[in-house]
Amino acid sequence: MNLLNQAIKYLMVSIFIIVTIWSVIFYFSMLDEIYDSIDDGLDNYKLLILQKAEEDTTTLLKSAFDESNYSIKVIPRSLAASVTDSYQDTLMYMMYEDDLEPVRMLTSAFEQKGKYYQLKIISSMVEEDDLINNLFWSVIGLYLAIILSILIVNNVVLRRLWRPFYKILDQLRSFRLDRNNTLPEVKTEIKEFIELNKAAKILISNTQRAYFGQKRFTENAAHELQTPLTTIIHRLEILLNSDTLQQADAETISKVLQTTEKLSRLNKSLLLLTRIENRQFIESTEINLKNIVDQTIDDLLDFAEYKNIRISVEEVKSFKIIADNTLMQLLVNNLIKNGIIHNQENGEIIIKINEDFVEFKNSALDGPLDKEKIFSRFYKGTEGSNGTGLGLALVRAVCDMYGLGIHYTYDGHHIFTLKKSNKIFTSKDINSQLFPE
Repeated sequence: MNLLNQAIKYLMVSIFIIVTIWSVIFYFSMLDEIYDSIDDGLDNYKLLILQKAEEDTTTLLKSAFDESNYSIKVIPRSLAASVTDSYQDTLMYMMYEDDLEPVRMLTSAFEQKGKYYQLKIISSMVEEDDLINNLFWSVIGLYLAIILSILIVNNVVLRRLWRPFYKILDQLRSFRLDRNNTLPEVKTEIKEFIELNKAAKILISNTQRAYFGQKRFTENAAHELQTPLTTIIHRLEILLNSDTLQQADAETISKVLQTTEKLSRLNKSLLLLTRIENRQFIESTEINLKNIVDQTIDDLLDFAEYKNIRISVEEVKSFKIIADNTLMQLLVNNLIKNGIIHNQENGEIIIKINEDFVEFKNSALDGPLDKEKIFSRFYKGTEGSNGTGLGLALVRAVCDMYGLGIHYTYDGHHIFTLKKSNKIFTSKDINSQLFPE
């Protein structure tokens, strides 16, 4: 749920509670006013009856409700002493009516000339009952109207209020770190959004500075480190081919040459890993992975035949992805090359390609690898391996760059499974992954 809807949700819950409480209080307050008005009328009627009884004693003989709205009957003194004025709602048959009608009844007691009487006065509640019913539905209607109007107004007002925020968010989403540009100014009078825009600009400026600094370092390191290493290797090879070189010296130089070549490979791998993690590969095209697999197998065929490794490829459906071709070649090459190196004599490599995954399976030379460390830098599954220990780290970096999953399992074979989501990645997807928010 986005921030705007979340804000509206909390606001509406608060308003719902407040308006509900207010509606209940308002309804019962109005109900109380209606009953107070009826009870005051009954009290006034009582005074008139008592006044009339003093003037006309025949009034005291009115013992039933008929054409009048009161009744009087004689009661013992003990009962009269316990009677207090009380009001209650009840139902009675009214004259000229066939059904029971709601009435409000006042029960009281009085004394006149040494005798005690009970007085009951009624007031029809038909109109008041209709009034209460109308009041109830009016309150419900008003309640719903208030809730609806507040919802509409808040939605419009809050959406407009948050518009600068979403504009800043859109600009950050479309921002490209590799382009040396700045975040456009967002026009707003809201202090928090102005501060947010300033903070985003500062963050982008610092990030760009670090990014281009790392990029320059990577490019410089690639040249400044690799060039002397290449020179050293070249001169060692010349020296190794010298006719005057003693056998012991030749063996020493050969070891130095192997170490230097390993150092050169390590340097290239580290620089490549840094470039991948810094998102410096931005050229993306749609790639059918089967083509890269076939090309890689062709390139490594001599190496596989030397170790008597059989390689088979089964394609059920095409695995397509939008990515940098060089990086996908690197990924496939490392997985297949690892499968050849860490394999047994007369072993096999089985590659299964489907729409959403590619499985690289090879017979194992030793037992399972450490799942926790296998994709870590400098991890070597085999002691004494001449590799750099960066091959699978590079594979993991490429997978992370394009939102792919890479999983390792062991069932007597080493199995690396490359997975993606159930859609073909588009250039928009890749841009959001290359340059995340």
